[in-house]
Amino acid sequence: MWKAALADTPREAFNWRLAFSVICFGLMGAARGLDEGLIGTTVTQKSFIAEYGLSVTPTQNKTQLASRVGNITAMVQIGSVGGALIAFIACDKLGRIWATRQLCTIWIVGVIIFITSNGSYGQVLAGRFIMGLGIGQTTVVAPAYLAESAPRSIRGLCICIFSGSVYLGIMLGYFANWGTSLHISNNTSKQWIDATILHLVFAGIILVMSLFALESPRWLAKVGRDEQAATNMSKLRKLPIDHPYVQAELIDIHDQLDREREATLGAGFLGPLKELFILKGNRYRILLGLGCQLLGQWSGAQSITIYAPEFFALLGTTGSSEKLFATAIFGVVKFVSALICAFFLVDFIGRKRSLSIGIIIQFISMLYIAIYLTAVPGISSGEVQSGTAKHAGTGAIVFIYFSGVGWALGWNSIQYLIGAEIFPLRVRSLGTSMIMCFHFANQYGNSKAVPLMLLDGAPGLSPKGTFWFFSAVTLLGLGFVWFFLPETAGKSLEGMDEMFNLPWYTIGRNGAALTAGKGSVSEAMALGDSEKVAGMGGAEQVENSNEKRT
Repeated sequence: MWKAALADTPREAFNWRLAFSVICFGLMGAARGLDEGLIGTTVTQKSFIAEYGLSVTPTQNKTQLASRVGNITAMVQIGSVGGALIAFIACDKLGRIWATRQLCTIWIVGVIIFITSNGSYGQVLAGRFIMGLGIGQTTVVAPAYLAESAPRSIRGLCICIFSGSVYLGIMLGYFANWGTSLHISNNTSKQWIDATILHLVFAGIILVMSLFALESPRWLAKVGRDEQAATNMSKLRKLPIDHPYVQAELIDIHDQLDREREATLGAGFLGPLKELFILKGNRYRILLGLGCQLLGQWSGAQSITIYAPEFFALLGTTGSSEKLFATAIFGVVKFVSALICAFFLVDFIGRKRSLSIGIIIQFISMLYIAIYLTAVPGISSGEVQSGTAKHAGTGAIVFIYFSGVGWALGWNSIQYLIGAEIFPLRVRSLGTSMIMCFHFANQYGNSKAVPLMLLDGAPGLSPKGTFWFFSAVTLLGLGFVWFFLPETAGKSLEGMDEMFNLPWYTIGRNGAALTAGKGSVSEAMALGDSEKVAGMGGAEQVENSNEKRT
């Protein structure tokens, strides 16, 4: 299907205007990445520790310290839950472009409050919460825009630019804090503030780029601005409006909107909400998205991203600079892996196979670390180890890097891609918003729980118990993907309906094969089925559809 879609895509569709839009919205992934990369290393900076009391004292034990660190790191996740909800309203009412502008503004305000906190713990939490209101929206707005604007043959690549930018942000955040730890005194707050200013740089770049980006043609069609939708589609594809490729996309968009209007269960917020859970095909989609988020977030790799210095220390890497350097290299590994996934895997070998490979790599990594920590329990308390144990410890550190490779190839790319491409246009913003709310709620719980899980004795699981838990969840995720996740590479957004209306037990295993070329003029054209194209309609359907709306 993907090869047919690529062969059917005119060369003009791969143009500078599409690239500009992909870069503008793809860079939004750096919002999350910067926060994860910066805050995980910021809380280990000596200046930040001294300024906000992040050490064990007679009045603050290890459990209280873990809770305080968890509050600071997790506050963006709490705000992001609200941000993901705001994004549903902003995306549908304002459009993808204006939603981007308002989220950048909120993001900038939050960062300014955070970096001017001057020792105030409450202001740190407030600033990071407001940052989350902006950052949380990026995970809904950007994937939705990229899915709606990209040619279907490279839709996976375009959305994975967003997930790759997450690791660009993580990598830059890690290196920024490592650099400031080397060159700025431990006695000044500039040590962590200078690195945090990266947030303002990226928010400003995206805000300026949004002034020159084109609005999503699918959103324009949804709100009845059909002429502008056709014009923007023509510009994004660099083809005349009457070109068969452009017309096929417009026909599919209008056909899906007509089907959705016939199946609508009411106006306002409650109508799409009921459609999401009552209609069989939509119910499978939302449960699939929620399942991917639950299993992905608790598989452990995201926790390692946020608390990387602590995990490297746990496995024997000592010294503040050494931990930060090892963490920075971890960011490079994940960034390169994300690029490999975007350019060589997710569209070429498919979403399902790419995800399965990533989960297997991650499972092997987590299992090795769990076995190592069980066999050498003294490593976490700093006991001197034998030569064999040291070699095994080096292997554990290597597998930390491999876990990052598996996460970047697997869950991290798919968690944005699937949510953006599986939903019908009418409920896309709501469905993606709900999935990302669930994503951030789980990430918040995860970032709060992991420092406590690593403690020996109640309420902790101990380091070895934590990694056995991660291994079990990762293995469960592999089974879930094998049975429930359908292959969506090469399918048009409008062609998804046919697949998700199959019996639930066939969707994950055989859905793509059973519906190849069905339900979409674009797919039928790609497979050379001229009879089906004629049967499904012609260019005049767009005009007829436009007349119905006026």
